[in-house]
Amino acid sequence: MSRKSNKDFKHTTREEQPEQQQEQPVASEAEKQTEEEIPEEQILKTKLDELNDKYLRLYSEFDNYRKRTHKERLEQSRTASAEVITDLLPVMDDFERAIKSATETQDCDAMKEGVNLIFNKFRSIMEKKGVKAIEAIGQDFNTDFHEAITYIPAPSEELKNKIVDEVEKGYLLGDKVIRYSKVVIGQ
Repeated sequence: MSRKSNKDFKHTTREEQPEQQQEQPVASEAEKQTEEEIPEEQILKTKLDELNDKYLRLYSEFDNYRKRTHKERLEQSRTASAEVITDLLPVMDDFERAIKSATETQDCDAMKEGVNLIFNKFRSIMEKKGVKAIEAIGQDFNTDFHEAITYIPAPSEELKNKIVDEVEKGYLLGDKVIRYSKVVIGQ
């Protein structure tokens, strides 16, 4: 019996062995798939984290750039204003001296000459800064440079549809109109 039972035991074991062997490969394949998926998931998660980090850094860098350029623009406009004002201060000083002189003297010709000198000084400073007056009288009306205030009958035939009078001068800063000329047009 013992032999038989050994045989039976071996036989039983052999029958069970193929089942166990079949189960083991299935289990090992599942383990392999899980092992392969886990690193792949981790790799993808790592890549996602890296891309999110790059995105946040890039966004922060762009935000800092935007703030810095805005601050620089504000500072540049303040600096430009300060430069213009500094250049205009001597003109203001000249006007103060002219007013003081007007109260002390009765010579109108000297006053006119002094005011003309101050005006010429002011105009030269403005021209250095790129400000130019727009020529208007006798010119064709151009909406890019002129603003019509009113129409009047033209004093002569050649002044029809041309600018007859200028109520307020217009100015260019470089090529850009900073103030339109207010004009009267002949009909």
